[in-house]
Amino acid sequence: MNDILQGLISAGWLIITFDPDLIEIVLRSLQVTVGAVVVSSVIGLPLGAWLAVNRFRFRRFVIALMNALMGLPPVVVGLIVYLFLSRSGPLGVLNLLFTPSAMVIAQTIIITPLIASIAHQAIRELWAEYHDLLISVSTSHRQRICTLLWDGRRALLTASLAGFGRAIGEVGAILIVGGNIDHVTRVLTTAIALETSKGNFSLALALGFVLIALAILINATVHSLSQTERSGRW
Repeated sequence: MNDILQGLISAGWLIITFDPDLIEIVLRSLQVTVGAVVVSSVIGLPLGAWLAVNRFRFRRFVIALMNALMGLPPVVVGLIVYLFLSRSGPLGVLNLLFTPSAMVIAQTIIITPLIASIAHQAIRELWAEYHDLLISVSTSHRQRICTLLWDGRRALLTASLAGFGRAIGEVGAILIVGGNIDHVTRVLTTAIALETSKGNFSLALALGFVLIALAILINATVHSLSQTERSGRW
């Protein structure tokens, strides 16, 4: 109990004093996570919509595979990305290992199936509702997908937020590909793991509380901007 109380006090002090190391870690965490969410959304949202609209032979298998990949172990993703980006790997010439870019790649692989799966569920319901209308006006597949993506933008925002929540708390994969290098690839989750291993529980808890507060703040801000709970609307 004392550790939790001390962690709260330490977190408050770090925030109030605008601790430079904390600010740097928070900004890097946001840089990596937001970058991964943007890339994953660009890939996952249209993919989910495309799977909802199109019918093809192995569609059920692709959907099942996508849903299965939602549970992909992060450490395995980190290991695979590490092998690809290492000096002896096929992408070693890019020198991306132990950089924020490598962390973005790992997080993108982890959260893209999640975003695509949620998007597919949302767009499938809209497609069932607008199917006859969109076909009757002779829209192309691309126009149908764009229309459904726009009309379901609030539900799709939830998909991206789910990806953000998964990515911001990720530690296994980014620890492997990022290396937790101070002032280079250290983010909130890897800093928490480091401080815990050193027995510095107060600082680890402080960083943990900052991580939770950051996730709540980002989600509340996006929720407010999306106006999903406007007055007079259930």
